[in-house]
Amino acid sequence: MLVSHQSPDGTNFNNEGCITLSVDMTTQNNIDKPVANPGDHLANERTFLAWIRTSIALMGFGFVVVKFSLFIRQLALILPGKVVLPTKGYSSEIGILLVAIGAAMALLSFFRYRSTEKQLLDHAYKPSFLLSVFLTASILVISALLIYYLLPSI
Repeated sequence: MLVSHQSPDGTNFNNEGCITLSVDMTTQNNIDKPVANPGDHLANERTFLAWIRTSIALMGFGFVVVKFSLFIRQLALILPGKVVLPTKGYSSEIGILLVAIGAAMALLSFFRYRSTEKQLLDHAYKPSFLLSVFLTASILVISALLIYYLLPSI
């Protein structure tokens, strides 16, 4: 009959001096389940941060566009002579739209980050292009508006 004894350091020995192993079934069940790759989670975080940087850049650019018309008006007051200012500019509307798109992109990127994190933990990743399509369409619309706005000055 083999009897197991535990030494003070936690090692189990039987009566013949051999080391015995005890297997905890909860540990065994966790071994069978594939472990999530930390590199995938870190890549997900890097992607999220890249989207956040892009949204901050869009909001900053929108702020500059809004303040550009104010700068032109202030410059016209300082310059000698008569400076003709456009009666109605759309820089405020375009700038506010850029800031709104940047804020929406930050919110959507957070939801995408959480969704991807859950999919990685469940080992069921499915790519989604919604955020990319939204950003591309938004930038194309803003570009078209800026071109339309700047054409009369040529």
